[in-house]
Amino acid sequence: MPGTAQGVHRDTAEGHRHARSERLILIAGFALALCALFLFAWLAEQVGKGETVRFDSVVRSEIHIHASAPLTSFMKFVTLLGSGPSMTFLTAMTVALCYWLGRVHYAKLLAVAMLGGLTLELALKLAFHRPRPVPFFDIVPPASYSFPSGHALESFCFFSAVAILLSDGATFKNAAAAWTCAMIFTSLIGFSRIYLGVHYPSDVVAGYTVGILWMMTVYLVQKVHRRNIREERSG
Repeated sequence: MPGTAQGVHRDTAEGHRHARSERLILIAGFALALCALFLFAWLAEQVGKGETVRFDSVVRSEIHIHASAPLTSFMKFVTLLGSGPSMTFLTAMTVALCYWLGRVHYAKLLAVAMLGGLTLELALKLAFHRPRPVPFFDIVPPASYSFPSGHALESFCFFSAVAILLSDGATFKNAAAAWTCAMIFTSLIGFSRIYLGVHYPSDVVAGYTVGILWMMTVYLVQKVHRRNIREERSG
């Protein structure tokens, strides 16, 4: 209704600017998700044909020759941060905090992001059945399949969801800081899997592409959902 605060806001120049920016975000997000989908499809095809063998071997060897005891200890700590139990604990704590702060919407977003990410990880691992590489440092390889990397996928889902939460209503500088920290943590976790030799580099790249695809889907759906709610309330 025109008399409501929401209706007045939508009729202002600022309101129209915000509406345009939302549409641009939706379009850009859809384009990014589409690119991620094509990249994963291409990468999956290359892995299936064995075309990534040379790439994986060169990257693994190049990283391994720079190994050191302190770096190995740090990478083991980082990879533990991205493990299933750690991600489960961090997700549960963040969801509980969101509920306590009254941010129920973001608690639901995080729960959906993580559950969907886990489902995608398990389904894709079973679909591709890619064996693990021989790990470095006498590490016992995980029992699960290799493609895609669950650490990369799940950490991307978690930290990007947290970045979305922290960016809501924040200044550009603070939002950029939140996303920078999220990408640093996610990149370190993915790199640790290659460094320790428990994943091929292509596994990690695939994990990130699936994470991007899934999180953009979640983000776009929640943006449309919130916009529809605002329009219903203003109508």
